[in-house]
Amino acid sequence: MTRPDDPATPAGAERPVSAPERPAEIVPRGTARRNSATARRGPADPVTSLLRHHRDLCKRAVDPLEIAAGLEAHGLTDRTAARYRHRDVFALAEELYARIPPRAHRPAPDGPPPGPPGPGPGTEAWAAWTLLALLPGAACLATAGALRVTEGVLGDGTRALVTAVGALLACLALRACLGRGPLRAPEGAGRAGLYGCWLLSYAVYGEGLLAQVMTGGPDGPWGGTPAPLLGLAAAVAPAAWCAHLFTVRAHRKLAGSRALEEFGAGVRPLLLAAVTLFLGALLPLLYLADLGLGGGGTTVAAVALGVLFFVARLLAAHGLPEPGTVALAAACAVEAAAPSLVLSARLPGLEPLAQPVNAVVSAGGTGAVAALACGAAALGLLLYASLALSRASAHTHTGT
Repeated sequence: MTRPDDPATPAGAERPVSAPERPAEIVPRGTARRNSATARRGPADPVTSLLRHHRDLCKRAVDPLEIAAGLEAHGLTDRTAARYRHRDVFALAEELYARIPPRAHRPAPDGPPPGPPGPGPGTEAWAAWTLLALLPGAACLATAGALRVTEGVLGDGTRALVTAVGALLACLALRACLGRGPLRAPEGAGRAGLYGCWLLSYAVYGEGLLAQVMTGGPDGPWGGTPAPLLGLAAAVAPAAWCAHLFTVRAHRKLAGSRALEEFGAGVRPLLLAAVTLFLGALLPLLYLADLGLGGGGTTVAAVALGVLFFVARLLAAHGLPEPGTVALAAACAVEAAAPSLVLSARLPGLEPLAQPVNAVVSAGGTGAVAALACGAAALGLLLYASLALSRASAHTHTGT
C-alpha cells in the first residue's frame, strides 16, 4: 500500500480511510493464518478426534484388545485405520489405550478388579460348571432307568408321573447348567427355550404323529422314542467343554493377532474343529442311548438337532442370540408344516399340498422331515457363525 501523500498515487484516486491499527473485532493475522491452515489441513492428529468420539469405550476398556473389538463393532477396519496413520486396528487401539490416563482404567473402589479379556477360571470353576453340565444327562438317565425297572409293575398313570417328574428335573438341571459356565448367554436367549422345547418334543413324538397323519389318523396315542432326548441331554457336558475350548483358543488367537483379517482367518478353523469335536462326542452318546432304550438306531434328525442346539448356544454365549433363535424357529416351522399340509390336503381341491411331504417321506421315511428341517437350519447357522464369530467384537464379554 502507498501512503496518502505518496506522489505515485493518482490524483483522481480515492484515498483510503485510515483505520485503527488493530480493531477489537479483527483477528490477528497470525491467528487467522493458523486457523485457515488448520481448516485446509484438518486436525494435525486424527487420532485425537477418534479418541474424543470413543472416549467412553476407551475409559471402560481394561486392555487394548477390548478397544480394538469396540472399534470393529463400530465399523472400523484395518483399511480405515490407515486413515489414522496406523497399520491396523490393533495398533490404533494401543494408541488410544495409551492416551487414556491410567486411573481411567481402574475399577470403582467397591467393584471387583477387572479380569483379563480372555476366560481364566480356576479348577474350582471348571469343576462347578462341569458338574452342572452332567446333571441333565444324569436326570434323564435316572428317569429312563426307573421306567425300565418298573416296567410291568407300575400302572400307566404312575409311569406317566415318573416321566413328568424326570422331565421337570432335567429341565431344572439344564437351566442351572445354562446359567453359568461357557454355555451361559450374557444377553439371554430370547424365545430359544420355547422353540427348543418344541424341537425336543418333536424328536420324541414327531415321527409317530406324522406316521399316523399320513395313514389317515391321528387315531389315538402314539408311541414316543425317548432315545434322542437321553442322548442330547448327555451331550450337554461335551458341548460345554467344546464351547470352553473354542472360547479359550479364540482369546489366545485374539491376543496374538495383529490384524482383523488374520484373527478371522485363525478363528474359522477353530469353530469348525469345535463343531467336529462336539459331533464326535454326540454320535456315540446317541448310539448308546438308542442301544440302551432299544430304539431303531441313531437318526440323522437327532444328530442335526444336536448340532443346531450347539451352534445356536455358542452364538448366544458370545452375545449373538438372535440368529440362533431365528434358526430354531425356522426348524419348528418346517416340522409343524409337515402334518399341517397333510391334514389340509384332505380338504377338496387341496390335495397337492401334501405332495412335498409325501416326496420327502417316500425318500427318507418320516424322520426325513425333521432331518431336513434341523439339518438345513444347522448348516445355515454354521455358515453365519463362521462369519460372526470371526469378528473380534464377539470375544470381549464371554466367560467360562
